[in-house]
Amino acid sequence: MLRLSEQMTTTRKVFRWIVFLLAAFYCLRMLILGDWDNFGGPFRYLTIWALFCSFFAASRMMALEEHRSERRWDGFVAMTAVINTMVVFLYWRLFFADPASVTSDGELNAFYLELYLHGLGPALQVIDTLFVHRSHRRILPGAAWLFGVISLYILWAELVVGPFNDAPVGSVTSGLPYPFLNNLELPERAVFYGSNFAIGLVLLLVYAGIAWLIRRPSQLQTAL
Repeated sequence: MLRLSEQMTTTRKVFRWIVFLLAAFYCLRMLILGDWDNFGGPFRYLTIWALFCSFFAASRMMALEEHRSERRWDGFVAMTAVINTMVVFLYWRLFFADPASVTSDGELNAFYLELYLHGLGPALQVIDTLFVHRSHRRILPGAAWLFGVISLYILWAELVVGPFNDAPVGSVTSGLPYPFLNNLELPERAVFYGSNFAIGLVLLLVYAGIAWLIRRPSQLQTAL
């Protein structure tokens, strides 16, 4: 039994090192090779916010794993899983509807990068959140982090990125991070932001339900 426990600990540590090192590599790549031609650089995009949230979450999980910290960061980790899921859902939904709505030329650039940012990276974060770290024990901290990060990103996009950039150009405005946003009036953008925050809350509840089901067998076993 002790040997099995040691093997599980080693497997968990290896998994978390993989998650951490991949996130660190792509964060570093983004800082060095990202598109800095426009104001805000790669940080214009929610995808990059999600990436750096994943990196910070992974660093905290490693600190917890190696007993360098006792703080669990449950709310932040839960929020990061939701933000990553939203990024994947929104990106591919918009890309398959109209590639030009989320890319400058309608083409996927650096496929390995897109695969990580909008696939593998978020998947690894969700797996850690649900099956390893087992977050989502309380919904309110995750909801508070979610509201804070999304609100901050909207303010950043509308009040900083948009006014300080001339591209992309839309039928209504210009400078907002994603091309399709520049084709929407402010009230339409507000509806879009609000609906996506609502989707985030739904995802948070869904993940909380899944996390409860995952924890349930061990809770029953402890009770017996």
